[in-house]
Amino acid sequence: MRPVTARSDPPTQIAHLVLADGTAFSGLAIGAEGYTVGEAVFTTGMTGYQEVLTDPSYCGQIITMTAPQMGNTGVNQDDVETRAPVAAGFAVHELAGLASNWRATQTLDAYLKEHGIVGIAGIDTRSLTRHVRDHGAQMAAVGTEDVATLHDRAKAAPPMTGRDLTPDVTCDGVHRWTEGSGVWRLTEHHAPRRHIVAIDFGVKLNILRCLVDVGCEVTVVPATTPAEDVLSLDPDGIFLSNGPGDPEAVREGIATVGSLIGKRPLFGICLGHQILCLALGGSRYKLKFGHRGLNQPVRDQDTGRIEVTSQNHGFCIDMDSLSGKCKVTHVHLNDHTVEGIEHLDSGAFSVQYHPEASAGPHDARYLFQRFVDRVDAFRS
Repeated sequence: MRPVTARSDPPTQIAHLVLADGTAFSGLAIGAEGYTVGEAVFTTGMTGYQEVLTDPSYCGQIITMTAPQMGNTGVNQDDVETRAPVAAGFAVHELAGLASNWRATQTLDAYLKEHGIVGIAGIDTRSLTRHVRDHGAQMAAVGTEDVATLHDRAKAAPPMTGRDLTPDVTCDGVHRWTEGSGVWRLTEHHAPRRHIVAIDFGVKLNILRCLVDVGCEVTVVPATTPAEDVLSLDPDGIFLSNGPGDPEAVREGIATVGSLIGKRPLFGICLGHQILCLALGGSRYKLKFGHRGLNQPVRDQDTGRIEVTSQNHGFCIDMDSLSGKCKVTHVHLNDHTVEGIEHLDSGAFSVQYHPEASAGPHDARYLFQRFVDRVDAFRS
């Protein structure tokens, strides 16, 4: 099949990215016109910019890509992780004006414009990344206004701590999900179907596909769905999705999950992991600059096996707060933070990373099978 080629005009308008501490980076405006504010973060993936942009967990954040060039394979209609991207902004070193790939339908710049995402190109993204690593993730503003005005906007922006962003990304109502991974599916399942209710705190579509792949019929419900309404759907198991913001601020979700523990098998990913831990009486803290990227090493504490994982989170669980209630199942090898837990009484389990995001390796996909195995055991 012939490659599809799309072009965008090179950017010409001066733009700035200004952090709340006053540090400024100058470049060229890309994407939508105007300005944006959000938490400046970085991700270490060499590719996958479309999946990053459409991951609901990036809601409210200005994403810095650390790889030098973005956009050379364009954007397609199949690799999105939500209905529309919700990232606050996008920062790259070099934006490819030519997109060439047989699946591409438009350039990255055109996609940013279409969805109203303000961006900046031509900045020293490595310098920005080092600054965030040294001084921590902080609020920032991007736009074509002068540096002083953007600095004022960054300083006035509310921090990520204390913000519940799930209303911005959850679904509008209860609906069924039936789509699997198609040609990308790893295994074929012919066992009886299990009915799973997925609480949508900002779920990535590939999580839902993976649940279908392992033999689940999935019903997706909004983040504010009460526990009694979840149970009225007669699920065999309950899934707690990823999502953005501060988990401690998702008070309604914490209360719901607290009422569901022990009623059905529970499995959580990312924000769902954090909400489960908080519902069990744990506490969270904010990481200095978070874990974002597709090459994060995690150790399974039971087997000693090392998994290469995809991650996107700025908060973490304090395991001391769950002492005697849960065991640690997975640990991040870079900083030894908690990456997975299991509740000793109910068997509810969760991981901080994204097993559905197989950026090459499929190291963590076994967790979906573990979930349905526990569902089957519970049903029998």
